[in-house]
Amino acid sequence: MSDQETHAPDDAPGSIGETFRQLRHEQGISLRELSEKSGVSVGTISQIERDIANPSMRVLTAIRRALNIPMQVMFGDDSGDAAEEGGGEDAPPFLRRAAKRPRIDIGSLQKELLTSGGNHNLQIMILTIEPGGSSGNTALSYPAEKGGLVLEGELMLTVDNREARLEEGDSFVFNSAQPHGFRNDSNRTARILWVIGAVQFDRHL
Repeated sequence: MSDQETHAPDDAPGSIGETFRQLRHEQGISLRELSEKSGVSVGTISQIERDIANPSMRVLTAIRRALNIPMQVMFGDDSGDAAEEGGGEDAPPFLRRAAKRPRIDIGSLQKELLTSGGNHNLQIMILTIEPGGSSGNTALSYPAEKGGLVLEGELMLTVDNREARLEEGDSFVFNSAQPHGFRNDSNRTARILWVIGAVQFDRHL
């Protein structure tokens, strides 16, 4: 999946582009300043903010880290109130109801957040990867630990230049400071339980 692929604008409220634009304005950061901090071009950031680009995971992660925001905010789940955002009025703060899961659609990849509201050092989500979908053309690498389980389909996972084909029921754990990426080479949709453990102060995607 390329870092930038155009598609029709998404006017749905709470889009990732709208979220990034609002946070950038709140922090008083210009497009050029965010570009310098993230290493993502001004043009790409502008297209993401206007919801006319289909960015890779690498690009979204770079922008999110440059804005210094936790993953929940990128999903539009920024209130920290689990009763309202994750579980409902009578739910305890550690619970997120299935109907309350925020989602991000990135072309052939969908991310569904399972972690309850508020800030956590552990993030859990489900990745749905369509045939041909991937984490992008450039390897990801940042301090964190990642693990997961293939719920459905198959996944080609590469970590530190070693590649493995994972099938339904296979699990994995690795240090994500090592260059890594994934893709779905099969003709079936893959669903992956994806777990990220933060290192130090940051929370990563």
